[in-house]
Amino acid sequence: MVDFKGVDLNLLVTLDALLADRNVTHAAERLGLSQPAVSAQLARLRRLFGDPLLIPADTGRGMIATARALTLLTPLRAALSDLATVVHQSPTFDPMSDARRFVIAASDNATSTIGMALLEALPSVTGKGVQIAFVHARATDIAAQLESGEVDLLIGSERMVPPTMRARKLVDETFVMAQRKAHPRGTRKLTLSAYCALRHVLVSTSGGSFTGFVDEHLQSLGRSRDVAVSVQAFTVVPDLLCHSDYVCTMPAQLVSRYADRLDAFALPFPLPGFSLSAAWHPRNHNDPGMVWLREKLSEAATASSARA
Repeated sequence: MVDFKGVDLNLLVTLDALLADRNVTHAAERLGLSQPAVSAQLARLRRLFGDPLLIPADTGRGMIATARALTLLTPLRAALSDLATVVHQSPTFDPMSDARRFVIAASDNATSTIGMALLEALPSVTGKGVQIAFVHARATDIAAQLESGEVDLLIGSERMVPPTMRARKLVDETFVMAQRKAHPRGTRKLTLSAYCALRHVLVSTSGGSFTGFVDEHLQSLGRSRDVAVSVQAFTVVPDLLCHSDYVCTMPAQLVSRYADRLDAFALPFPLPGFSLSAAWHPRNHNDPGMVWLREKLSEAATASSARA
């Protein structure tokens, strides 16, 4: 069995030219090489295959292919043709006919806003072969997951995007206070004192905390609020608010998806917002399927922002 480890594939191109021309000088001209260079490559080919491959013709003009060389002619041409196809064929992706599974890591907030806008648009732009899986984004694991290919793409805040990944900002987000329709507080403008006096739901993504960055900002103002309930996901908050007099400070785009059940109010104190970005491993930057997915996510982010 021939060991191709360390074999220069250009040797096979030279062999193809030699078998076509049966003449070292003519093959050298075809390849744009010197005659000594082609002669040296022929010597290497003979060692590689353990066969003379080409021997001088009895007439003294040109060369004759050995039996071994003749058996190589057809499969060699086919192999070189296949290699040319591999090198020159540009990859494509057709979402209407191709089969592809994408795994997206995201927070429940990102899944509920940008993710839902993406899924709402998919039926009109994809066939049955495209599948989308959303998994929970874990800051401690996401770099390794993108590196291994376990996850194709992350939707996360700027703090969550690993520095070694490519990224594209999808949307800027702000916070509002949400309460149920017909809340006893009414719909009057919020004051700082009124905000602090209300009973709040806090979303603790780490789980179980009753203080967060909102409380840190209030503390810098010399104020505090009454946090009555702590939950670990934003998506459970709307139903909780709709069946209680609690309020919650939430991303504006998420609240807008429940505009039929919740009222949103501007906060009575300055609170920094955040941005959500798509992030992916550099090796997938030019992958046609990933390029398509990123474009669809960008469109979904725009649609989600317009709804807010």
